[in-house]
Amino acid sequence: MNYTEFLQTKQKRIIESGFEVKKLNDHLFDFQEFIVRNALKVGRYAIFADCGIGKTIMQLEWAHRVVLHTKKPVLILAPLAVSGQTINEGIKFDIEVEKYINQIKPGIYITNYEQIHKIDSSIFSGIVLDESSILKNFTGKYRILLTNLFKLTPYKLCCTATPSPNDYNELGNHAEFLNIMDNEDMRAKWFIRDEGMNNYRLKVHGKVDFFAWISSWATMLTNPADIGFDGHKFILPDLNYIEHEIKTELKLTGRLWNEGIVNATNFNAELRRSMKDRLMKAAEIANSTKDNYIIWIKLNEEGAYLKSLIPDAIEVTGSEDYEVKEKKLLGFANNEFRILITKSKIAQFGLNYQNCHNQIFASLDFSFESLYQSIRRSYRFGQKSNVNIYILTTDTMENVTKSIERKEKQFKEMQTEMNKNINSQVYGLRNEYDFKEVKQPDYWLMKGDSCIEIKRIEDNSVDLIIFSPPFSSLFTYSNYIHDMGNNESHDEFFKQYAFLLKDLYRILKPGRIMACHTKDLAVYKNSSGYSGLWDFTGTHHKAVEDQGFKYHSKVTIWTDPVLEMQRTKTQRLLYKQVTQDSTYSGVGLPEYVTLFRKWEGNEEDWNPVTNITKNNFPLDTWQKWASPVWFDILRTDVLNNREGSDQGDEKHIAPLQLEVINRIVNLWSNKREVIFTPFLGIGSEAYMAVKNDRKAIGIELKDSYFEVACKNVRNIVEQKTQSSFIFDAE
Repeated sequence: MNYTEFLQTKQKRIIESGFEVKKLNDHLFDFQEFIVRNALKVGRYAIFADCGIGKTIMQLEWAHRVVLHTKKPVLILAPLAVSGQTINEGIKFDIEVEKYINQIKPGIYITNYEQIHKIDSSIFSGIVLDESSILKNFTGKYRILLTNLFKLTPYKLCCTATPSPNDYNELGNHAEFLNIMDNEDMRAKWFIRDEGMNNYRLKVHGKVDFFAWISSWATMLTNPADIGFDGHKFILPDLNYIEHEIKTELKLTGRLWNEGIVNATNFNAELRRSMKDRLMKAAEIANSTKDNYIIWIKLNEEGAYLKSLIPDAIEVTGSEDYEVKEKKLLGFANNEFRILITKSKIAQFGLNYQNCHNQIFASLDFSFESLYQSIRRSYRFGQKSNVNIYILTTDTMENVTKSIERKEKQFKEMQTEMNKNINSQVYGLRNEYDFKEVKQPDYWLMKGDSCIEIKRIEDNSVDLIIFSPPFSSLFTYSNYIHDMGNNESHDEFFKQYAFLLKDLYRILKPGRIMACHTKDLAVYKNSSGYSGLWDFTGTHHKAVEDQGFKYHSKVTIWTDPVLEMQRTKTQRLLYKQVTQDSTYSGVGLPEYVTLFRKWEGNEEDWNPVTNITKNNFPLDTWQKWASPVWFDILRTDVLNNREGSDQGDEKHIAPLQLEVINRIVNLWSNKREVIFTPFLGIGSEAYMAVKNDRKAIGIELKDSYFEVACKNVRNIVEQKTQSSFIFDAE
């Protein structure tokens, strides 16, 4: 295929693996039918719908259609006590659901997450994760177990309330479970690591593509109006927060207790110190009416004390058998008793308690998500009464409530923004760009696709080529379809790269050098089945030789493993890992500059490089530069830290160090010769070419990088002009 045809193959990247159905369940609302059709068509899908919008009927109808289509059973995994509610909901919608024991006949089966060790996943054609955000509350072991257990299941559906908008790992976990993209790959593609081990920030230029990518495999809504349907029936009643602050005695420990400074370290101690005062207030509120109440606690001893104050209360504890817990939790939903006492980690997911519009948080902590999920057991569509949330705090917990208030405000703002972004985008990359060029005596810079704009350069006209290629599909640099970073696989990357390599060979003069900066890349178990490294440098080497270049030599650039560990937090370099199991430990990743030559058997016509003399290039310098390992290259010696740090959204992701470019330019080109880079970035190669009295040609696709590159090259030209003027004046 030609290059235009290749780009067209990149336009749609999510492969629909499902099927279409003419008629769906009559009980579905119009927006629910729209979502179920999308989920069935895509095959592996997520429904991020707020509480009470009808995830149960949607997942049941999806499962029912998969059973009919595949003639095989489908399994629903749900939180504790949700199974019974789901079975009852199925009866209402004429869909039969059975508890999973060991059945193999076609049908819909349901069981709790806690039973996953007993599941034979091979018999199911479909899997539904009800309240799938529970995955991030599981340990990594359980999450990985679920992902691996259903890796080969052809049809998958994740259902949960709107995921936390400030926890992108949750979205990554869903994409990973659905076989769409590995979590690590998602972060590398659209995010930048900030300070801290797991802090990531969405790239500004990647925002549209990221949210549109989610919209290709998920629907997100807090109200049907979010996706263009009538949502007036789904407007919730009022939510009332009623805070009671309890004054505590001053704690004497040589000094007075400071109010409002409870933290994670002393939180449990303060809960015990204030327990009786808080729980007496909770009992007073619950005993003041005949209404149903949920009372949320944190400590085991709180439950026992509350039951002594509220005779008609039933407590659900973590130590009880699953069947006992399930019976009690369903009993409260069926109004078999008036007051439920339990912990958020037991009952915050999946349960429908619209029969209760009063909740008491007798014990708060710093988790807004836990508070949010607990409240949504009552505050959900279908609730007819205003919901009252009683929050009991003490004068020592001021910072806890402020933290929750801050997180709630941030959550609502980000949730609105996320819904807007996801539902307003059509997945796909920009397929057009505006070509620009800046031509001056010392440089020619072009904005556009290197595979296209390189055609403007004449055959055999470039004296030296230097570049750092995109590291396969590791990073998303821009939202253009032309961007080589926007490939879904290594194979796709090298298909596109081959178009460029052909022209790089064409424009390079015979006998001259092309220098390529690369490094090897990490491989993750979830996406590749093993943890280790991919020899990107070696694969790249073969791709270059396949286009006719001959291997000339290679330089290894030493990198500091301590800095790499601090920057990436990779398990391979952690000291604690080498002391626990050193088979998972490794060494730091160096960088490489591999040199290739255009060799066509016409050596007698080659123009020699005579730039180097004994006067300008001492022997000791040559001995250092001739070393196969350059130990003295500073990682910070890049334009990011000099002229190019103000770039709006982020620094250039993979800049080549200036001293590396300096050595390549001086070793393998003459003054006034032409240096070309097909990946201009922020202009490092062109900058150093002009600085060393060469002419520069460069091509860059990303708009912001191109503008910065033009500024950087213009700056070095002006600096050289000013220096020359001062020298002449003297």
